Amino acid sequence: MVMKKFALVAASAMLVTTVAFAANARPAYAAATVDCDAVMSELNSGKHQKEVAADLNTTVYQVRKCKRRAAAAAKAATKSSIQAQTGKEPPMAPAMAAPSSAMGAPSPAMAAPAAAASPK
Repeated sequence: MVMKKFALVAASAMLVTTVAFAANARPAYAAATVDCDAVMSELNSGKHQKEVAADLNTTVYQVRKCKRRAAAAAKAATKSSIQAQTGKEPPMAPAMAAPSSAMGAPSPAMAAPAAAASPK
């Protein structure tokens, strides 16, 4: 009988603890409502990321995300302005390797030196 009462008390305590922690959970904020321009103006005024997140009712992650996007946009703008000044295109990626079936046959450029070196 004592064991049943102990089990009931333990289960009740676990339930109360779970409900108490669930009630204290922080609300999630909608990511779609973050105004990155407002975030960047707050950051540029000298506020810390936590302060900006609290003021704009968003998360620190969203503040960092806006900061990262602004840095990427600034880098892209700098790259495009340099290209406009120099008139050069960015270097292209190297061409992909030929298919494996073509790799078995030697190229004509490589066949000519081999033919010249072979004794007749």
